[in-house]
Amino acid sequence: DGVIAYDTKDFVSAQRIWMELAEQGHTNAQMNLGLMYNFGKGVKRDYKKAIRWYRKAAENGHAKAQNSLGAIYYRGEGVEQDFIESAKWYRESAEQGNAIAQVRLGSMYQEGKGVTQSYQEALKWYHKAAEEMQASAQFNLGKMYQNGHGIKQDYQKAAKWFRKAAMQGYAPAQLSLGLLYKKGEGVIQNHKEALKWHRKAADSGLAIAQYNLGLIYRHRKDLGFMYKQEK
Repeated sequence: DGVIAYDTKDFVSAQRIWMELAEQGHTNAQMNLGLMYNFGKGVKRDYKKAIRWYRKAAENGHAKAQNSLGAIYYRGEGVEQDFIESAKWYRESAEQGNAIAQVRLGSMYQEGKGVTQSYQEALKWYHKAAEEMQASAQFNLGKMYQNGHGIKQDYQKAAKWFRKAAMQGYAPAQLSLGLLYKKGEGVIQNHKEALKWHRKAADSGLAIAQYNLGLIYRHRKDLGFMYKQEK
């Protein structure tokens, strides 16, 4: 079994097994070969071979391969960067329910890359991915509500989506939720909660959160009672 061979780092056997299956039209094997060549797992990294196998699987409706092919074109790895082709494959994958592709397609609509810029389309795809608990989509939704992009500005809904992503450990959302608590936007102002979420984001290695946390401690008098409670 190719998966067992791969998991035990017997990459030679994994490649042999998957190659045989891929040439017979098995889309999972084609996808797995694409991954091996894309990331150089057990083989020399070769983007052209990765694209070849991703495309075979993608053209046969494999959602993850479609997403991977979209990423290849987005980054321009082994091919000329092509946002239109990237968006095409992200859409194929997104329409099959792939949450990662949905958030990436939403981002392309938000930025107008490879598609006509549309906040409404961005919101649509972010919502689909967010309902599948994709943290980055939840964060992006929060930012759109916070900034009023394509929708009425609503800090309460921004806080709702930031919280969902923050609870999954998504550091940018933890920082954004902390800032809402600090300012009292969409939530009741609460310096203790602000500090808690800044700490979580900082502990995850988010540099801006670490910087903000330093400023909070430097100006601890602004937080009054909270620091007395912590002593």
